[in-house]
Amino acid sequence: MTVSPARTRTREPDQACAEAVDLARAAAVAVAGPERVGGHLGLQADGERVVTHLFDCLDPAYAGWRWAVTVARAPRSKVVTVDETVLLPGPDALLAPDWVPWQDRLQPGDLGVGDLLPAPPDDERLVPLVTLGGDDAVVDWFAGGEDPGGEDAGPAEPAELPAPGRSRVLSAAGRESAAARWYSSEHGPRTPLAHAAPAQCVSCGFFVPLSGELGRLFGACANAYAPDDGRVVSVDHGCGAHSESVITPAAGRSVLPVIDEFGYDMVDLPGVSVEETVFEPLSRGAD
Repeated sequence: MTVSPARTRTREPDQACAEAVDLARAAAVAVAGPERVGGHLGLQADGERVVTHLFDCLDPAYAGWRWAVTVARAPRSKVVTVDETVLLPGPDALLAPDWVPWQDRLQPGDLGVGDLLPAPPDDERLVPLVTLGGDDAVVDWFAGGEDPGGEDAGPAEPAELPAPGRSRVLSAAGRESAAARWYSSEHGPRTPLAHAAPAQCVSCGFFVPLSGELGRLFGACANAYAPDDGRVVSVDHGCGAHSESVITPAAGRSVLPVIDEFGYDMVDLPGVSVEETVFEPLSRGAD
């Protein structure tokens, strides 16, 4: 059995509908007024005995838009009627940008005083306080047990205890996202400030490490004179306010005296007056 390829049939506009330009213009004028309907821009076949006529929109508020008037006729009828008249954007029309949900267009710093930004229940950056397995596994913070030093006794460091009432903690994805964001920011190691620093933050006395896994790579700056004071910085960040930085005094350069060996000054001496002294040219003795 031979299967013939599908044929694409070009739709030709119905002649009676295509000739109904005046009818279509009258419909557009009835909707917008004669001062807002411009010249005929063309037509397109939308179906069998269905044609849409396009007219330029002269309304200055809709530059680049077009009036689209759809006309049609019934089978075996020569009477063309108007289906609808709408205003549609053309190729050069000024359009509003695509709508983006607020949670996708929200940027850091947009949150203001009085604004609320609750984390959704399915936020991948957070997990329940007790997770039993996987990369997000967290011990039961409130587990008791007979052995205070056992695996079920809670966190090893008291600083890791969550505040009362906190039901969720950072997940592995949340920690990785925060670490990548902090490390690539201006408080990381790839900034001109860090490259010009005398030493890294990890050796600075003003560096306060974070607790948990993030503490291996990040801490807070506590130097009031540092540009990163009160901000999270990476251990390999740095600035000129390092606690161990030393200012090397500039070595003093000796200035050699300048001696003029070609000129002279006339000086009065006791018993000798410059005005009464007779000077002879030096070349006279050579003769």
